[in-house]
Amino acid sequence: MKQYYSHPQAIVESENIGANTRVWAFAHILPGAVLGEDCNVNDHTFIENDVVIGNKVTVKSGVYIWDGVTIHDNVFIGPNVTFTNDLRPRSKQYPSEFLKTVLEEWVSIGANATIIAGNTIGKYAMVGAGSLVTKNIPNNTLWYGNPAKFKSYICNCGEKLNTQLSCPACGKNYSLKDGNIIESDTLLELE
Repeated sequence: MKQYYSHPQAIVESENIGANTRVWAFAHILPGAVLGEDCNVNDHTFIENDVVIGNKVTVKSGVYIWDGVTIHDNVFIGPNVTFTNDLRPRSKQYPSEFLKTVLEEWVSIGANATIIAGNTIGKYAMVGAGSLVTKNIPNNTLWYGNPAKFKSYICNCGEKLNTQLSCPACGKNYSLKDGNIIESDTLLELE
């Protein structure tokens, strides 16, 4: 007995869908796809075979997720976000393996952004609407533009950090270690 909801006009071929996930009208999920629990897959989406989606992921309308994409827990993918998986596509010519694209936990991708294949977007990172991601994005950073460029460090809660790397909204403090931003409490645990 399935423990997820699928709209009568959705095509769900996968048997690997977690409890309390909702799949809405005109979504199509191929047999090899894996979706976690409590996800929300909106209308007019397509999820290919070699795709793994974690728990509590939101996929808004008009998103196509191609082979080679892995999406971790609590990720938000805005409407009409575009993923790619082949840097040199030709009709009826397929690579032996598609490039891997990874969205780590708590990533947020704005509407109409394009994610070029083979890149990783780090935990808690945000990509602005309409952006073109052409390289890896570090954790807790905000990027936007075409091509997307670093704009600021951000807190886990999503607010921009001030110049002291503190969050004015929730009060968390961060530090830079080896070029990566980490919570100051985490830094103390590592030392």
